[in-house]
Amino acid sequence: MPGNALYTDLSGYYDLMCADIDYQAQSHCVHRLQQLFGNTGKRHLDLACGTGPHVRHFIDAGYQSAGLDINQPMLDRAAQRCPEAHFSAQDMCTFTLSEPVDLITCFLYSIHYSASIERLNACIAAVHSALAEGGVFCFNAVDKNKIDNNAFVAHTATHEDGEFAFSSAWSYPGEGERQALKLRIERVVAGEKQVWHDEHPMVAVSFAELQELLAPYFEVHVFGHDYQKLLEWDGVEGNGVFVCVKV
Repeated sequence: MPGNALYTDLSGYYDLMCADIDYQAQSHCVHRLQQLFGNTGKRHLDLACGTGPHVRHFIDAGYQSAGLDINQPMLDRAAQRCPEAHFSAQDMCTFTLSEPVDLITCFLYSIHYSASIERLNACIAAVHSALAEGGVFCFNAVDKNKIDNNAFVAHTATHEDGEFAFSSAWSYPGEGERQALKLRIERVVAGEKQVWHDEHPMVAVSFAELQELLAPYFEVHVFGHDYQKLLEWDGVEGNGVFVCVKV
């Protein structure tokens, strides 16, 4: 089941797949970063917003929040969760806004969905154009040189439609600008098992390369991947939170 097919067919289970994610902690951390580095504005856009859990938290924190995604079933669920927000079906590498915003976020490593360096650069340029002066672009990323192809994360969840097991892993061949996010979903209903496998093409980039792409547009700060506390990236960890201030 290639490309976006799994997310389209199983959009109803997406929140289960992400059930172990602390959306509130992530949203609150970025709110703090916006207060520290941003222009104090409250206009927010979430790229690759999915079903809108981050948008919900930003609205509850007093933001005028919106989201975009290329997957309409996800957006339909996001609109149910956040009826106050505006959602649009757009590609994050080519999107446009009618008015500038103060904060743009891209959580859950979704920046890598740009899938190539050329499109990643287009995404960065589109974000820069959409931000107001002093606006902040905040996202998390993984360094291609730190990927362990044997490492994966997994969790289980119970749903009225069955017992689910989810696992995901990064895969990088060691060269080039392509890596993959490999996903596996298992559902057991009345003793019968269904298994979905999916592989999403993602852009592979080192943190040094990423900082070089961002430098013409932003003042860049990199923090460790810990949403509970703000610590500068140690230069060793393979995951990081990028805070980019429009210059």
